[in-house]
Amino acid sequence: MKAAGRSGRTRLRDSIAAYDPGLLRLTAGLRTVAAIALTLGVLALAGTDVKHLVAGAMVAMVATFSIREKTPGPQAVTLALGLPVALASVSLSTLLASRVVVGDVVFIVLIFCAVYCRRYGDRGTALGLIGFQVYFVSLFVGAEAAGLPGLWGSIALAFGCSAVVRFGIVPATPTRVLSRLRQAFRARLGQLISAQIELLDAGPDEIDRTLQRLRDGTARLHETALMIQSRLEEGTPDASVARLVQRRIADAEIAAERLGLLLLGARSAERADTLTLHLPGAPAPEVGGTPAPGEATALLRRDLQALRALVLRPPSEARGTALSQLRNRLLGYRDEENLPEAAAATQDVFRGIGETARAVMGLRIALDGPQDESDDSPATTRSREELDAEDAAIDAGEEAAAPPEEETGLRRPTTRAAVQVAVGSSLAIVGGELLSSQRWYWAVLACWIMFLNTASTGEILVKGYRRVLGTVFGVVAGIVLAGLVGQHTLTAFGLVLLLIFAMFYTAPLSYTLMSFFVTAMLGLLYTLLHTYSLSVLLLRLEETVLGAACGIFAAALVLPVHTDRRTNELLDTVLERLVEVTEGAVDQLSGGPAADLLDTARELDQALGDLRAATQPLTHPITPLRTRRDTARYVVALLETCAYHARSLAATAELLPTHPSIAADPRLRGAVRRTVRNIEAIAAKVVDEEADTRVETGPSIASLLEPDVDGTPRYGRITGRVLRHLERLDEAVMGLARPLGVPVRTPGH
Repeated sequence: MKAAGRSGRTRLRDSIAAYDPGLLRLTAGLRTVAAIALTLGVLALAGTDVKHLVAGAMVAMVATFSIREKTPGPQAVTLALGLPVALASVSLSTLLASRVVVGDVVFIVLIFCAVYCRRYGDRGTALGLIGFQVYFVSLFVGAEAAGLPGLWGSIALAFGCSAVVRFGIVPATPTRVLSRLRQAFRARLGQLISAQIELLDAGPDEIDRTLQRLRDGTARLHETALMIQSRLEEGTPDASVARLVQRRIADAEIAAERLGLLLLGARSAERADTLTLHLPGAPAPEVGGTPAPGEATALLRRDLQALRALVLRPPSEARGTALSQLRNRLLGYRDEENLPEAAAATQDVFRGIGETARAVMGLRIALDGPQDESDDSPATTRSREELDAEDAAIDAGEEAAAPPEEETGLRRPTTRAAVQVAVGSSLAIVGGELLSSQRWYWAVLACWIMFLNTASTGEILVKGYRRVLGTVFGVVAGIVLAGLVGQHTLTAFGLVLLLIFAMFYTAPLSYTLMSFFVTAMLGLLYTLLHTYSLSVLLLRLEETVLGAACGIFAAALVLPVHTDRRTNELLDTVLERLVEVTEGAVDQLSGGPAADLLDTARELDQALGDLRAATQPLTHPITPLRTRRDTARYVVALLETCAYHARSLAATAELLPTHPSIAADPRLRGAVRRTVRNIEAIAAKVVDEEADTRVETGPSIASLLEPDVDGTPRYGRITGRVLRHLERLDEAVMGLARPLGVPVRTPGH
């Protein structure tokens, strides 16, 4: 019973970890709610009136969510600097409330400065947020000069409570966050293997649904890997440990993705295209029966389940003879003599299981320390020796790359955004006061929020649509909740805390949901301030629409950054990173000097993530340009395919100095030249549509290698795998030419 209960708790913990990697959303929600609750509790004990309760609660929320640094020291400094900024902001707002024109001008200057400060990183962004939001809080509660001392006290208390919660009640050290992200990676890796088991048995009617689960699982695993990589520097004791974990995470991700592709290929009637795993809605390949009827299928199912058990077993239970036997059997598939009798494609799946088991063992050693080796088979011992040799070869003494040159003047993104927000806010103030002389600030807030985490006119348009949609439904919810709560103050504050938690928990998932919870919460706050009415909530909707329209207008006409320009710039960056990873990996595989390929591959992934986010306006369901939407999705999917093969090449090249079965092959350098030229030609066309560039077709990559004297190609299984990645990369690059309008030149023309 105890074992069953522990297993149930482990499954629940893994499910939560997979749904919320690092528990980052849960931590943000709990931390904000706890800071507000503590502030309300202390203020209530002091006998503070409702106006100061609301102000203290809102400032506690702002002081908590504005801080973005990852380590406690810088967080404490930013929080300390935020208090005088908040006091100055509320004082200005209160003292200028009766001087409308001067107050509006000061507010616009404050807005400009708050956005411009983003150029100074997380601290500048946080202080700008605090300055703007506290000014807004003063307007919201109707602060008066006579009540300033009490308001200062509430604000100071809110900052103190935020600090107590952040550093004492709900702490989140970089080491703890990284540990939770590792657990999330294991959980999502286990989910991906479960989807692969489903693919093994899926019939023709189930293949589309199962393939979508495989796509989702692969994307979520990659997302978690990037989250871990972004926190390694702060969450590990030194650079060598960070590089080791980064290496093992990358190995496990690539091995699991390759295993899914091999399994899909074994199930398909013809060769499975890597693009199938990356293009949402792509038709599933035609499937035959099971990949290996009879005993081989049963072995595959058994071994995939064993692999999942190796992944999900908690560190405290990752020992014992039974587990060692499972690991020994799976690692044995790395030797040709241990492969079962089956078709070649099915044997590739068994090899993939062996390589994934090796990656999982390396990940466990990196994350949990040395493992029990008493029951190791020769194959397992050999895999451990390979991992030890790789660990010893990791050199953390890399020179830091020079920071990129920053743009200046109005070309700098923060300056441009500051000008746009100032213009949009000016329009919002004028229009908002025409709608209501008392609550015009809602339009300014809506305009301000439009420019948070957006970089192009299209992104701002989509964000405005989502905000208005969430506000519409939030108004309805606010009406219902306000009617149910009535004058029950404690109930209202309790629901406010619940809605705030939901707001922060859903914010990374859906901006529409966040806007819904914000608006519903405001209905309750107006009830607490005894200013609630149906007309107030409808005015909130009108002001939101107006503010969103002003933001879109300013973004479209004042120093605009059109979506096409933004995506082209990011696409050019992705192609540059792709060339760097491909050339670096192939150069090392050809016998060149070792390079920091993992960091270069990470930069490629980050650039691709930026491009994916920037194309959201083009791929959003509301876009009327269906052809552009499909083209954008297809291009991003092709780039994800290219990135997968480039990462795989980089991972193989990293093994070269220590892996006994991999040897440098100088011929690879010549084989990849055409692919690199094609990527550069596409990049030139993206930068300049008038550029006279073409991509070249030609013989397969494998045929470009010089054969041996007797005509037999000289490459084994490992080099053959490298060639397959190069060929798939070459095919994906050629696939990019058509949607991006790059002409194709055939040999002899």
